[in-house]
Amino acid sequence: MQNTDTIAALATAPGTGGIAIVRVSGTEAEAVLRQLFRPQRDFESHKMYYGHAEYQGETLDECMAVLMRAPKSYTREDVAEFHMHGGEWAANSLLTALFRLGVRAAEPGEFTKRAFLNGRIDLSRAEAVMALISAEGGRAARAAVRQLSGGVSAFIRDAQTELLHLLSGVAAAIDYPEEISFEEAAGEMTAGALTLAEKLENACDERGARIARQGLEAVLCGRPNVGKSSLLNALSRQQRAIVTDIPGTTRDIIRADVMLQGVRVHFADTAGLRESADNIEKIGVELARQAIAGADVVLTVLDASAPLSEEDGQLLRDTADAPRIIVLNKGDLPQVLNPRDFENSVLVSAATGHGMEELENKVIAYAAGAGESALTQERHMHLARQASAALRRAAEACELGEAVDVAAVELHEALALLGRVTGEQVDEKLIDDIFSRFCVGK
Repeated sequence: MQNTDTIAALATAPGTGGIAIVRVSGTEAEAVLRQLFRPQRDFESHKMYYGHAEYQGETLDECMAVLMRAPKSYTREDVAEFHMHGGEWAANSLLTALFRLGVRAAEPGEFTKRAFLNGRIDLSRAEAVMALISAEGGRAARAAVRQLSGGVSAFIRDAQTELLHLLSGVAAAIDYPEEISFEEAAGEMTAGALTLAEKLENACDERGARIARQGLEAVLCGRPNVGKSSLLNALSRQQRAIVTDIPGTTRDIIRADVMLQGVRVHFADTAGLRESADNIEKIGVELARQAIAGADVVLTVLDASAPLSEEDGQLLRDTADAPRIIVLNKGDLPQVLNPRDFENSVLVSAATGHGMEELENKVIAYAAGAGESALTQERHMHLARQASAALRRAAEACELGEAVDVAAVELHEALALLGRVTGEQVDEKLIDDIFSRFCVGK
């Protein structure tokens, strides 16, 4: 599974920039550094040197270089880095020289893969590297940092320790039946297995993890001309939707992404909900209803300057069971509707900005706890739920009076599943699949 050849790749984003870093890892890293860096010198590990990158007498760039000798490097192999001027020519020229010297182009995620295979990080921490790179908001980034710092590893180790304790009790009952009765062993194992199963289930918050990773879905709905499009423009701080006095202007779903308190919020302005003979508008209304059904929070928009219409009443009934905020828009006009008459409501004016901060705070409250559960990666949560199911099967076997060794099989299954989270028990196919999603150079 483990490669021993030397690899290289651009470790910074391609294109024009201030600095381009070319990373080399493997047994020949120091040798190629000596061949390509001038002036020649004895490199002290982890010390940056100034000079030039040269190949076959041609100066490729003025640069800095550093050698990090194993095992004190990202991959636990010898690692050399060239810090060059940003831009494609210099870095590509150096990479071409490295490849001509026998260095291989790194595959996606291969540096981090080597860090995992060489025991520097476990699999959950390796996945955290990519999660941190791709994080689009503070919540997702903080969740990735906790995982990178060993939060998932510590949680899984604690669960494995509890499992091993249960298994030792089962083993003792099997080996010494005259000293430990079946009832005694089964009672302790059942209670412990159910407690651990619940702990694993509580660590999985799919909704919160999705919101932290992908963002909060917030849908604006209401009858035509209550100001939904104006609200979307105010929330996004840009002209995203057309605003007119003509009912039915918005027919398709118009989206705007806004970063609020470290969470990306996907606001969607939908078609005004009403009966219409216009086939295009009918399609827009149906899309609006579908968006409402899948929203994390529904912003039910009413016109504060007009009495409730029959359409408003139907909308309030249709969204009664949804997670919603009742938004009384047009608060700059003489008010007919009172916010105190509605649950979880806010009076705003998209025209003047009044109440918008309060509305944003109410929206972001629906992301409370997002990314704060012990497990936030989909793969980890899936394995934890499978382990929980195995624990419940073990408890059920004891409750039905089956042999203790039947429960032991399920406990071993749970232990193996948790080992797949950190990579203790993992096959080459899974490793290749995980690291293939990484960017080249990481």
